[in-house]
Amino acid sequence: MWRKAREASEALEANEATVKRLHITVHGLVQGVFFRTSAQERAAELSLTGWACNDSGGNVSIVAEGAEENLKAFLEWCYTGPRWARVEKVEFEWSEATGKFSEFEIK
Repeated sequence: MWRKAREASEALEANEATVKRLHITVHGLVQGVFFRTSAQERAAELSLTGWACNDSGGNVSIVAEGAEENLKAFLEWCYTGPRWARVEKVEFEWSEATGKFSEFEIK
């Protein structure tokens, strides 16, 4: 029984170690095409938290936290976005998660 508890504890630690934060800036025709709303829907599908907002340069900025594998899938989605978007470039930076978000919101 102790062995199963230890294995469960190790699995939990492994999952916690893969929780990351990803800051993404999406360039192109990404405002006015439901990019933020679509990002929120995709984030919910992937159990991610954070936010998406338009910036003054015509880009969409996103901060997302969650399992690293789910963040990778989200990042891949950002290269195309919703069907009306025309993504020209995606910049991103990985960091440690802060855990300060409870949901994914649109700012």
